[in-house]
Amino acid sequence: MKKLMLFLMLTVLLSGCSLLNLSNVVLPDDINFINTVKELDTPEKICSYMKDNFVYKPNVFSNLEPYQLWLNQEGDCNDFAAFAMFVANYHNYTTYLIHIHFKGMLFTHVLAVYVENGKYTYSNNKAYYPIGVSSFYEIVSDYFDIIYYQEELSSYEVYDYDMNLIETYASL
Repeated sequence: MKKLMLFLMLTVLLSGCSLLNLSNVVLPDDINFINTVKELDTPEKICSYMKDNFVYKPNVFSNLEPYQLWLNQEGDCNDFAAFAMFVANYHNYTTYLIHIHFKGMLFTHVLAVYVENGKYTYSNNKAYYPIGVSSFYEIVSDYFDIIYYQEELSSYEVYDYDMNLIETYASL
């Protein structure tokens, strides 16, 4: 019993925000969801919608597909990033996902990234940051400077919409 409890505790702590491959996700046959996706035609609108309609709730044991999040209205950073990337991709935005690891911490975090006017903008959970930078490192730096100043970056990976690894970074 102690081993089972230890295993469950480690699973919760180590899982943090994990990754969902969106390349196989299809638009479900639900006219209300389809209309929502069609209306959310910019990253700013997507984030505003998430802010008004979704509640943050850790989702340790599974990743929600965008439609599941829309139905449940509760999810974590990975679920929000997946929803935002799915909807933005529907509107022909190039999107990326940054998977962040913290020094000395077991949890991780996920940001959604959008290409707008040739520059990168991003969302953190439900908040939109139209910073317009030229590199993923600048996004991560902005995240740590503004949002997560109390922790240190260990590393990050950047994935495209099809979950191909695009870039990695490890701090010294």
